[in-house]
Amino acid sequence: MSKPKHERPAILRRQPMADWSFAILVLTLVAFGLVMLFSASCAVAQYRFDDPYLYIRPQIVFAIAGITAMWLASRVDYHIWHRFAWPLLGLSLALLALVLVMPEYNGCRRWIVTPVGTLQPSEIAKFTVVVLFGHIIALNQTGMQSFRGGVLPFLLILGPIAGLMLLEPHLSGTLLILGIGAVLMFVGGTGLRWFGLAIGGGVGAIAAALLFVPDLVPYAASRLESWLDPFADPLGKGHQTIQSLYAIGSGGATGLGLGNSRQKHMYVPEPQNDFIFSIVCEELGFIGAVAVILLFVGLLLRGLTIAARAKDKFGALLVVGFVVQVVMQAALNIAVVTNTIPNTGISLPFFSSGGTSLMMLLGEMGIVLSVSRQGLQEKY
Repeated sequence: MSKPKHERPAILRRQPMADWSFAILVLTLVAFGLVMLFSASCAVAQYRFDDPYLYIRPQIVFAIAGITAMWLASRVDYHIWHRFAWPLLGLSLALLALVLVMPEYNGCRRWIVTPVGTLQPSEIAKFTVVVLFGHIIALNQTGMQSFRGGVLPFLLILGPIAGLMLLEPHLSGTLLILGIGAVLMFVGGTGLRWFGLAIGGGVGAIAAALLFVPDLVPYAASRLESWLDPFADPLGKGHQTIQSLYAIGSGGATGLGLGNSRQKHMYVPEPQNDFIFSIVCEELGFIGAVAVILLFVGLLLRGLTIAARAKDKFGALLVVGFVVQVVMQAALNIAVVTNTIPNTGISLPFFSSGGTSLMMLLGEMGIVLSVSRQGLQEKY
């Protein structure tokens, strides 16, 4: 039978409805994040660059581009990512190696500077781990109970990625990547005894890195000391944590009001990035902080529902990987800001300034929506 002459491209054809509740949660997080980013960043942008819109202007552009990418990704059959799984690994490793020769920023090498902005390879590496692990597990479901099929390939992938990220150094990103990998291995069916061995091996690898990479020892030790007693060095290593706690404590139940933070006026360092949650707490109080947390919890629960209804294993693993990445990263950021864990330098998804992160996140959410479009069809 011949193909109709004027048939629409696949991306424009009428498709099943995506999960609207998940889409609303994502768009709410984006809108909330943009409002809080402008509020948190306007003062420091004015003081440093005489332009209160310096951070929010590009973030809005990236948000629009990211939402467009999310829509496009939601309309493309997610099975296409099988083709890109291994090329993505090569790209990620190349970029993670390249970043090590880039200039330092805040004592780290995590960004590649381009004419249009900065690129953070670790964001691409997170995406790669989810896609590649999902690809391998979906094609090897019967072999996941063995060490050769359920552990070895994943260790061979995570090892080089984690090693390069530790050299930046980027401990929080490394822990996040390992956490995402562990969740996917568990959900994918890795035998429990081998899973426990893999977790132990990951912990041992990090310990070995701390012993054999000299720059990591003072880096990690400094973070641990400032976490245990930030007031021991209130103007140095403990300054950021102390100012963050002041901001959180000042917010009370209902906050000082949107835009009324005092700590963002050059007290909390870089309030537009890792410590933006402290400004949320100061301006919107306990109620605002709980609202942010509930949005992330809602994203997780809705994502897991989509995964449970996914058409196949590959779709389910993509959804689990992407939503767990978002929620795990948010949990780590909030734990850092509240001094529950040592300061690891990790951003708050959808809120912190960063074009690479926002666009990658929205693209990933588009893939989740693509899985949801096929979720009501019969599984195969």
